Amino acid sequence: MKLRLFQVDAFAEKVFEGNPAAVVPLDEWLDDAVLLAIASENNLSETAFFVPEGSGYSLRWFTPEAEVDLCGHATLATAHVLFEHLGYGGDEVVFDSRSGELKVRRCDAGLELDFPAAASREIGIPSDMAEALGAKPRQVFEGGDCMVVFGSEAEIRSLSPDFRALARMPGRGVIATAPGDEVDFVSRCFYPRLRVDEDPVTGSAHCQMVPYWAERLGRDELLARQVSARGGTVRCRLAGERVKLAGPAVDFLVGTIRL
Repeated sequence: MKLRLFQVDAFAEKVFEGNPAAVVPLDEWLDDAVLLAIASENNLSETAFFVPEGSGYSLRWFTPEAEVDLCGHATLATAHVLFEHLGYGGDEVVFDSRSGELKVRRCDAGLELDFPAAASREIGIPSDMAEALGAKPRQVFEGGDCMVVFGSEAEIRSLSPDFRALARMPGRGVIATAPGDEVDFVSRCFYPRLRVDEDPVTGSAHCQMVPYWAERLGRDELLARQVSARGGTVRCRLAGERVKLAGPAVDFLVGTIRL
């Protein structure tokens, strides 16, 4: 069996920045064990698989360790593949996923994701959080991820996390965020439980950060920068219970998987 493979840098103006995702189009679903094996072999933070379904597509995402409920950059990469390589003619593509209906449309910034906003609630600062991150946050919020808030971009950039310790924190992973020097807010995101110690640009994390920063800054349109080593800029908008996340994508690799 031969499968097409596309590797796309999402939230990137050029290759080697943003977040790389693998995208594998399928005619029908393969066994979950095979999907996970492909994702593990790719060894990227996410591999997206999709099959045609009705007027849209069914979409799933796998890290090298497990299937996840939501992934932003790999959804953007999948839409890029449909628009640029597979002849999808519309301006908007609709995906059915574990997180419900997701839409991606063409926009001036590249592609815009329409995702569910994620709620979070403030909790006490875990006693071992400062040791796990290498610095003590000002606030901690519990949601899909554990979101920790610092006072400055410099603090985010200087974090030196202990990934084994971070794997013991509540939530799927740990988002560290703070006001930005040249953007509204910055972040770094860590998912050691999923064999992704630091994710370069994390769309799903912005579903949790955008409602917080929109309320704190008093406006719904925000510019964010994930300050990982690769880095990536995300244009954000809070629209009620939805979050709109926009950015470009570029091709890195087109190949063939042989099973």
